Amino acid sequence: RARRCALSSRLMAEDILADLMGSVLIVAPAVFGMIFAYWLFKKVAKISLFRQSREDDEALLRRMERADESGGEPDSYQKLRQIYRDIQNGAKAFLAAEYRMCIIFLAVFGFAMVFFVAKTEYGWDFKIGILTAFSFVVGGVTSMVAGYVGMMIAVYTNARCTMCATLTPDALAWRESFNSAFRGGAVMGFALSGLGILVMYFLMCVYVTAFDVASEAVKLFECIAGFGLGGSAIAMFGRVGGGIYTKAADVGADLAGKVVAGIPEDDPRNPATIADNVGDNVGDVAGMGSDLFGSFAEATCAALVIAAQSHDLVSAGWDTLVFPLYISSVGILVCGAVSFVATDFYPVKNEQSIELVLKTQLALTTIGMTVCMYPICAMFIPEEFFLGPKTFVSACMDGAASSKCVTSGPLSAFCCVCAGLWGGLIIGFVTEYYTSHSYTPVREVARSTETGAATNIIYGLALGYKSTIIPVTILAGIVFVAFSLMDMYGVALAALGMLGTLSTCLAIDVYGPICDNAGGIAEMAELPAGVREKTDALDAAGNTTAAIGKGFAIGSAALVSLALTAAFVTRTAVLERGVNMLNPVVFAFLLIGSMLPYWFSAMTMKSVGVAAIEMVKEVKRQFDTIPGLLEGTPGHAPPDHERCIKISTDASLREMVPPAILVITAPILTGVFFGVEAVVGLLAGGLVSGVQLAISASNTGGAWDNAKKFVEKGGLVIDMPKIDEVTGEVVRNMDGTPVLVPTRQRKGGECHKAAVIGDTVGDPLKDTSGPALNILMKLMAIISLVFADFFMSINNGQGYFNVPRQAF
Repeated sequence: RARRCALSSRLMAEDILADLMGSVLIVAPAVFGMIFAYWLFKKVAKISLFRQSREDDEALLRRMERADESGGEPDSYQKLRQIYRDIQNGAKAFLAAEYRMCIIFLAVFGFAMVFFVAKTEYGWDFKIGILTAFSFVVGGVTSMVAGYVGMMIAVYTNARCTMCATLTPDALAWRESFNSAFRGGAVMGFALSGLGILVMYFLMCVYVTAFDVASEAVKLFECIAGFGLGGSAIAMFGRVGGGIYTKAADVGADLAGKVVAGIPEDDPRNPATIADNVGDNVGDVAGMGSDLFGSFAEATCAALVIAAQSHDLVSAGWDTLVFPLYISSVGILVCGAVSFVATDFYPVKNEQSIELVLKTQLALTTIGMTVCMYPICAMFIPEEFFLGPKTFVSACMDGAASSKCVTSGPLSAFCCVCAGLWGGLIIGFVTEYYTSHSYTPVREVARSTETGAATNIIYGLALGYKSTIIPVTILAGIVFVAFSLMDMYGVALAALGMLGTLSTCLAIDVYGPICDNAGGIAEMAELPAGVREKTDALDAAGNTTAAIGKGFAIGSAALVSLALTAAFVTRTAVLERGVNMLNPVVFAFLLIGSMLPYWFSAMTMKSVGVAAIEMVKEVKRQFDTIPGLLEGTPGHAPPDHERCIKISTDASLREMVPPAILVITAPILTGVFFGVEAVVGLLAGGLVSGVQLAISASNTGGAWDNAKKFVEKGGLVIDMPKIDEVTGEVVRNMDGTPVLVPTRQRKGGECHKAAVIGDTVGDPLKDTSGPALNILMKLMAIISLVFADFFMSINNGQGYFNVPRQAF
């Protein structure tokens, strides 16, 4: 008996030690991420918005007074600081207005969730309703905090990036301007990753006291799924509202400046420039941050819910159940270590090295994650287990082959994570190939401007459709490998693997808007042309890496949506009798689900158009009513930036409501009236249609944008008729055909005008409709999962119309 007691005590101590080890592996990297983010912020804060010394200031002023080649004004740096403050104030005003609406939504929807989620097929369970609603509110608030931190650090860093671009010699300017933008982006990346993991794990540790994990693990993690729903709901407002704001300002500024008034986009005379610069941060920083935060939370929730339904994984202990969180926490450490490569070990030295440094970051982070994940898998994943309520011995030893019977567990989990990791990297680089002007596809689009805007539009659309082939094939391969090895649990792990480099992806994503703002500030402050050249080069690389980030976001959204759909299917036992395509209800809602992304895109695209028209009219009104503004007469009254910011803010808040209602109510109404099988058809249709439309829209817009930049930098050379310098007539050959000479195209030419039209059309595609489709795919799936018990309580999952759950 003494030996048995000693053995029991030793096993208990080992279990406690394993659980403690697992908790440390989650909490320590999350805390490190937040501390590292603060350290990076302090590095950025050391950059002064004033000249380095009094001597520098005096020398600069003397050069400016002599009106030498610098071309700057004596008050350029004063203008820079004023523009910086205007952008900050505009960003704060938008976030305050948007978050007021978000708080009201969280309160109302959270209160409703208490009752809807509490209604199950076995009666009322208000403990489930209250805990799910609370985790929903916590997830929403966490997403808002992450978005606010990202937005503020982006607008804090932009002017500092501009200041670094003024340094001498040039090598120092390149390195420091890149480092400031990259570190600013990394602040958001690490802060969001660390905060998300820390809050989610704290919530789990609190909730575990309310449930018996051995018998109620499914209920526990269904309550935690509310956290993912909250994050995704706020991401919907951030992505849609932010996308409408940024493109209303951008398209309005483009049209007003280049078409109505014939001035550059960031000309200080253009009243919409501040709104445009605020918009770069609203959509690409706050929106993207909330989007990827939602993906992390939802993928983790999907993996936890699926794992909780496995008797073997629950029996293996808490440290095994929370394995999905280890992927994200290890990612923080790897991303932190690799970040020094870009800023210290292999810094940017010139324009040519920018893209290479950024892509090296992604590749090294992926390699580092691959190396680190196998030991983690070997430590916490059992060798054999069954993904269901039975044990491995009872379910898998009779020779029945099933993906739910997992052998070589650590190796299988490692392969699933790596499939997501490397698949995401390949999708990112394929996206870059189709959107960077360094490669043939975008150069073909640029060359098509020779015959006008129509052919430019045709080529851009064709490129977008073609660019879906490889990413969709890779996603299909990831799903096949992951499902074959570990059923839908493997798909959820693959999604988390793709998001394993989240900190680096976010750093590179936020880097782009910071550089874009830096260039706008340089032009509005009328700094020397060399400063704008550097910020333009940084921004061009940022456009490419932003496209890579969008590829990551769309790919991970597709996997997350599939994993959440799998969790819903598992929870509602839909597959017990099969989901047959010939079932009229399933097929009907498959068609309806595939239509929703187009309906959603139509709403968001039109919203941008409506708001852009308002912006153009306002800019024209100011040019007409403010004497000397358009002409640039000295002493003229300043443009009314606040009015333009208000137009974008009001339009985004007004126009984001209908798309949000569509996405939130579609799965709820389907489940309530038509049952769970109809919901499965709706989710499958939305996923299959949404992922292709998102990729094509984002890549088409990105290609048009970089085709315009390729023309502006003089990269496009076309054969033009030779003009006689004396007579001004076309020089002809002996046969009467004109003599053609290679001519480099620049700003203001016919090719550039055609490229601008393509870029303007593509703006809402790549920054509003395309990225927002990520949320549509994920939000419909997480809502279905959270409301699964409510759907099952209505005629045993058949809905109020009592649709038979059978295969035809």
